[in-house]
Amino acid sequence: MPKPSAIAIGAHPDDIEFAMAGTLLQLQAVGWEIHYFNLSSGNLGSVKLNASQATRTRAREAKAAAKILGAKYHASICRDLEIMYDVPTLRRVAAVIRRSKASVVLTHSPTDYMEDHTNTCRLAVTAAFAHGMPNFKSTPATQPFPHNVTVYHAMPHSLRDPLRRRVMAGGFVNTTPVRVRQVEALAAHQSQQDWLDVSQGMNSYIKAGEKISRMLGKLSKKFKFAEGWRRHLHFGFSSEELDPLKEALGGNYLINQKYERALEKEN
Repeated sequence: MPKPSAIAIGAHPDDIEFAMAGTLLQLQAVGWEIHYFNLSSGNLGSVKLNASQATRTRAREAKAAAKILGAKYHASICRDLEIMYDVPTLRRVAAVIRRSKASVVLTHSPTDYMEDHTNTCRLAVTAAFAHGMPNFKSTPATQPFPHNVTVYHAMPHSLRDPLRRRVMAGGFVNTTPVRVRQVEALAAHQSQQDWLDVSQGMNSYIKAGEKISRMLGKLSKKFKFAEGWRRHLHFGFSSEELDPLKEALGGNYLINQKYERALEKEN
């Protein structure tokens, strides 16, 4: 029997490490194969390097991070601020998902503070939807697969939507046991220290990542460090409503009952 597979699809090099890598590592710990795919090269993410130098540097850092995570690396296909929801890009994202044969797709929030994140989410969702459609042609041509896929959305930057409203996690993954390796993978993106200091005032990006993980851990009321997730509606992706993170991770996954009650009220 082949291992079950999960893929994290982020916009830029280091997005996965900030918001998704802990969950990948927890899945890996219970026998899953994990995949790592940043759509953009990160070519604009430097105040010291030109675009070509930044592209090479950030690809090298991303490969190093994927190696630390033990994840299969998939090369970037776009450039910063040029991740567009269009058919050519969609075909390339679909090919990567099909190669991964992922049962779980981890990606950005449907609304986030910048369009690269939002468009990455849209591309990942549609490509996952087309995972079993032989008449949708991927680039390169890649065999579709029939089994169920579940999409999970990471928490948006600062845990707020673009209009500054708080976003509630639907579930929490305990990342405390894998925190050291997650931080090691994030630290592989050395070029980002100066960039995030200058562009976003994040001081130490390692400390910024720790702050978010601690905040989510506190919100879980159970874990010291955590990642938060919202599960995409299953229609078209799986034959029934599934929660594979819950099934795979057991006590390291916690459903947010407050979120569930809010959904029930809406229904």
